[in-house]
Amino acid sequence: MKRLEGKIALVTGATRGLGKGIAIGLGEAGATVYITGRTLTPTDSVEGSLEATRSAVEQAGGVCIPVQVDHGDDEQVRSLFERIQAEQLGRLDLLVNNAYAGVSALKAAYGKPFWESEPSFWDASNNVGLRSHYVASVYAARLMVPRQQGLICTLSSWGGLSYIFGVPYGAGKAACDRMAADMAVELKQHGVASLSLWPGIVGTELMTQFAAEMDAVAGDPQAASIQAGYNWETPLLTGRVIAALANDSNLLRRTGQVQIVAELAREFGIVDENGNRPASLRSLRFVLPFAVPALRQHPEWVPDLEVPWPLLLLGALGSPKA
Repeated sequence: MKRLEGKIALVTGATRGLGKGIAIGLGEAGATVYITGRTLTPTDSVEGSLEATRSAVEQAGGVCIPVQVDHGDDEQVRSLFERIQAEQLGRLDLLVNNAYAGVSALKAAYGKPFWESEPSFWDASNNVGLRSHYVASVYAARLMVPRQQGLICTLSSWGGLSYIFGVPYGAGKAACDRMAADMAVELKQHGVASLSLWPGIVGTELMTQFAAEMDAVAGDPQAASIQAGYNWETPLLTGRVIAALANDSNLLRRTGQVQIVAELAREFGIVDENGNRPASLRSLRFVLPFAVPALRQHPEWVPDLEVPWPLLLLGALGSPKA
């Protein structure tokens, strides 16, 4: 029996990229996965669709139910959860908050200080993102609390710790982490876990484009490392890690915490799609070869030890970009 067989999951924003990989990872584990997105079927002008993800999830061994939803419309979100409640007799075991509509705004603002971007950059980054995660979590908790079990997993990023893609992006990711932690305070007594999850450098469409443009825009001396795909993860790794979390009998010990995909993969013995296991971005195995390219040929020479959080925070606060 697959470890998530009989479990009901919802992944928001799953037409492509990280959401699609997460849905496939849950499908591998045998879950019934509801997926949302705005594009139902493929078109010449839009990459990715709900139907394409559904096919991939079912090929991986799961059951997939695509639902066309704009997470900027609260009424559509409410209807989605009403449908899950009706079809699954009130059961929802896992919500993955992943929907994000800020990619175009990030591309337009990349390399600019915040005052050279329009104020609407904030809403583009945090409406379908931070706010929509909160709305979905409200409705998910209403299904999970009566059953005294469930997991709300909010996708965040290292941008919640240090500067990456601009002010609205970082503020939104830090808020996602705080939201997950504060929800955990109220949910724990009801047996429901809430946590935020940080993938590493994931080879999505957005990251691939940023990597290609990094040299010209930022003049980053380490751009070649990123452009070469050094220590990149595939979206599937995050999906496999979330599947393991959803099956963890001691899940509540993690509630309220930031969890790092690469570190969980090591703990659970999970490998990526290509059979590799990327290092955490705070691991010496990532940091030293990133700074000394010759070490990339022999990563096993570097211990896979994480920099303690207090030192990591000092480094982030001391960064000229922070």
